[in-house]
Amino acid sequence: MTSSTTANTTASETPAITASPFSIASIVISMTIAAIGSGIMATYVPFVLTSQGATWAARLAVPALAFGGLLGCVLAGPLIRRVGHARLFACSMAMVIIGAVLVAADLPPVWWVLARAIYGAASNVNFIICQSWLNHASSNEWRGRAMSFFYMCFILGLGFGAWLFGQVPAEGNLAPLIVVFVTALSIIPIGLTRLPNPPPPASVSVDVKMAWRISPVGLIGVLASGGLSMVVQGFTPIYATLNGVSQGEVALLMLVMQTGLLFIQYPLGLMSDRIDRRVILLFTCGLIVVSGVAALMVSFTTFMLLMIVFLVFGGAIETVYSVANAHANDRADPGDFVPLSSTLLVAWSTSATIVPLGITFLAPVLGQQTFIYAIILVASAYGGYVIWRLKEREPVPMDERENFGMKTAQMPNASIITDPEGGITPETKLP
Repeated sequence: MTSSTTANTTASETPAITASPFSIASIVISMTIAAIGSGIMATYVPFVLTSQGATWAARLAVPALAFGGLLGCVLAGPLIRRVGHARLFACSMAMVIIGAVLVAADLPPVWWVLARAIYGAASNVNFIICQSWLNHASSNEWRGRAMSFFYMCFILGLGFGAWLFGQVPAEGNLAPLIVVFVTALSIIPIGLTRLPNPPPPASVSVDVKMAWRISPVGLIGVLASGGLSMVVQGFTPIYATLNGVSQGEVALLMLVMQTGLLFIQYPLGLMSDRIDRRVILLFTCGLIVVSGVAALMVSFTTFMLLMIVFLVFGGAIETVYSVANAHANDRADPGDFVPLSSTLLVAWSTSATIVPLGITFLAPVLGQQTFIYAIILVASAYGGYVIWRLKEREPVPMDERENFGMKTAQMPNASIITDPEGGITPETKLP
């Protein structure tokens, strides 16, 4: 018994593999498969609840999802320290399955709202686990590219899941059963990985004063993007369903919105590496306002035009998140990276809960387009603030900036707090 224990201990202390881009494939594959289930459920729940007349539950499920995500962000670190990455990943995926089963069981709508809260908590725990593993397994030379590839695969998985929902009947429980299947499937690649468990992530320490001192534009930008992203992703399928859009077209619309990350965020992000990021943020706010006004005016009978409008709408909102994050990191000292990232993470989650909750209560009074007006208002206010800050503070010198990397406001940016070294070295930036 002693010899066996000793052998096992020795084996567990030996690095399992040499770090290479292929070594992270299990993480990327697992989360991409899980994203397919997320895409299905993100479209299925609002479409079915709205079609059945429970629009109140469809709207309430949006802040419930974000509130669950906030809990997940706070609890992930202590739970990882308690049981380790691999065990917690399996547990959080089990919670996703439980949420899908609650939806599949044909329970009253309030249970669907609870299911979305459970999913929000579990999914954010999964993101933090996987980002921690990616940071630990990736070498400095290709860590930035690995993180961008990870985000891109996840977003494409979400879009494919939304499209897949359009190919199955909304009636019955086939869609949530597919979610159960793909979520269980997603456990296998990480369950079989030979990657060693990374050290536990840094604790989530919130310091709003420090974040404000470092970058008011970055902090407010993340606050704005949390609400904006959760609103546009959560309320668009409800809005489309209320206007008689078919299941297949709602699914296609959600797929197209996900591609905004590639067609809008990426080019604007690269431009932000070359000029003052605040100028890009101002342009992006203008783009949100223009596309928001277009979304108010475009008819659902011209569905192709509607998809283009919402592609720009969603993509511009995603851009606020990534560029504001980069701008905040540009102005931070290396020793401030962990508390800054923790603060931005909690700020994003808090805003993503409060703003949709407000719209949930206002929409029955002000109408189904309330979420679009709210987005236009927030983008206009933030754009005005950016104009004022442009006059108050000089831009960050080019040689002191971090290079832009793709991020999505649908996935918490925990990549800094999951770095056990407590910061980003210059080599981790995208070339």
